Amino acid sequence: MKKFAVIVAGGSGLRMGVATPKQFLLLHNKPLLWHTINAFANAFADIQIILVLPQAHIYFGNNIAEMFPESAIQVAIGGDSRFQSVKNGLAFVPNDAVVFVHDGVRCLITPQLIQACYTQALAKGSAIPAVAATDSIRIADGDSSVVADRNNVRIIQTPQTFKSDLLLPAFHQPYKDAFTDEATVVEAFGERVFLIEGDYTNLKITRPIDLLIAEKILEERAF
Repeated sequence: MKKFAVIVAGGSGLRMGVATPKQFLLLHNKPLLWHTINAFANAFADIQIILVLPQAHIYFGNNIAEMFPESAIQVAIGGDSRFQSVKNGLAFVPNDAVVFVHDGVRCLITPQLIQACYTQALAKGSAIPAVAATDSIRIADGDSSVVADRNNVRIIQTPQTFKSDLLLPAFHQPYKDAFTDEATVVEAFGERVFLIEGDYTNLKITRPIDLLIAEKILEERAF
């Protein structure tokens, strides 16, 4: 089945405390986004990548895409929300495909997890990477809070992976504030989603400490 990765990279550098958008910060002398694309290119030789970026960053995205001459990479313009950005990327996806939707700054994603998501999506229709919570969890309600059973809590990651016949129709719904990720969009369309075991090293680079951790993880993977 055809494979498409919609990589959404619309972040800024605000929480990183830098002017450079975080997807273009260097990690082991290459942009974060390069590492993300490289993982998908290594997972499947025939995967087609759709890189969704703000209009102002298209030039930089094209430069990174040119670093993968053997890969099919389409650069698309993002929207005002994650929902709209993903929808813009999905406009290039045909029917009868498996679609990975991934955060561009989750640059430590492994080809192995990508392949596992593909296999489950073929069998069940979807694969949403998730890891168990390791901290105590409390649910806040105003000035009060109640403890939650962390054994029942899962922290959601990407690539959120679906058969296109589930994902494409779901994105024709009107936007709702409750759409925090692709799984919530598909569930709102009346479809069940299925989790898959994620990877604790599949970090979303958000703050300076995350970049330091990512450097260490890549160093350990090199051995």
